[in-house]
Formats: sequence, C-alpha cells, structure tokens
Amino acid sequence: MQLSVTFKNLDSSDFYRRYLQEKLDRFDKYLYNPGTADVVLRSEKLRRIAEISLSGDKLGIHAKEEHTDMQAAIDLVLDKVKKQIVKGKEKLQSHRG
Repeated sequence: MQLSVTFKNLDSSDFYRRYLQEKLDRFDKYLYNPGTADVVLRSEKLRRIAEISLSGDKLGIHAKEEHTDMQAAIDLVLDKVKKQIVKGKEKLQSHRG
C-alpha cells in the first residue's frame, strides 16, 4: 500500500512512518488491489489527532480519531478503517447477487 504521511505541529518521525506502514500493509488482504493512504498526524495542545484517507477498490474511506497519546490515536483510527473496509466489501458482495 502506498503511504503518504504528513506531520502538523509535530516533528517528523520515522518510527510513526514504519508503524503506519506495518499496520496498513495488513489491510492489503482485505483489498483486491493495493490502495493509497494519506495520513495526517497533528498535535493541538494536549490532543494528538490521526486522520486517514484511504482510496482503492471502489472504496473511499476517511477516519479521524483523537487521544492524548499518538500511538493510541493511530491504533483507534486503524480500527475504524478496518471496520469500514469490511463493511464496504460486504456491501459490494451482497449487491453482486
């Protein structure tokens, strides 16, 4: 999966890039073709916000989550993305007939 990470009000970190790449590569088994993911990680006062926009396989997914810890925010937003991917695939398969 192609990954684009943007850091706002944070120092860019290879740790978060590798962590996101590892987690997002797990979603390839749910998709027929590799997708692209645009990730925005930002900090506002005490909140850490993670946003993911995923596109591919007739699916357009957007999820946003905030937490006091960045790694926890990433995990929570990835859970949301996984639910949306599974729900979208089930919807496509049920419409096939």
